[in-house]
Amino acid sequence: MADEDLTGVLDAVGPRLRALRRERDVTLAQLSQATGISLSTLSRLESGQRKPTLELLLPLAKAHGVRLDELVGAPATGDPRVHLRPFTRHGRTFIPLARHLGGLHAYKVIIPPSPDPGAPLDPRVHEGYEWLYVLSGRLRMVLGEHDVVLTTGEAAEFDTHLPHAFASADPHPVEMLIIFGPQGERMHVRARPTTK
Repeated sequence: MADEDLTGVLDAVGPRLRALRRERDVTLAQLSQATGISLSTLSRLESGQRKPTLELLLPLAKAHGVRLDELVGAPATGDPRVHLRPFTRHGRTFIPLARHLGGLHAYKVIIPPSPDPGAPLDPRVHEGYEWLYVLSGRLRMVLGEHDVVLTTGEAAEFDTHLPHAFASADPHPVEMLIIFGPQGERMHVRARPTTK
């Protein structure tokens, strides 16, 4: 690998680490506690002020549940398959459907059954733009002032600065596809809530 190629790979690690941490909704302090790497070192790694080393990247890959080659953006070896490594967040199972840590992220998400489908949800906001498609089940989606139920085959997209929350609409799990753009990339399918 030429020196300029190596420099480019190393320079891309910081933004990749930041995107991965934000995707997992983990703070620098939480990551520091999980890896034993100081907060200042993590911050300097993400900003590109510190060059990544193997002794720093190995615990980070383990903490995020990704392979080291994914963390550094190693070139593909010719195998086009995505090796799925599910992770759980807030009781939901996320199955990554793409390798790329920057740009758009694709997931299959499984939301467990709701013990109380009508219970109030706690809408959140964050950076990005999201598109979702219900594969099976009934998804309750609170989006701004809307509280709607999406069924199998329905899609929605929205800016994640709008308060939003999801849950199963009944005592059955929901499976859906999500494409998420952390920097606000927009998809091209738009679904609006039906009016009654």
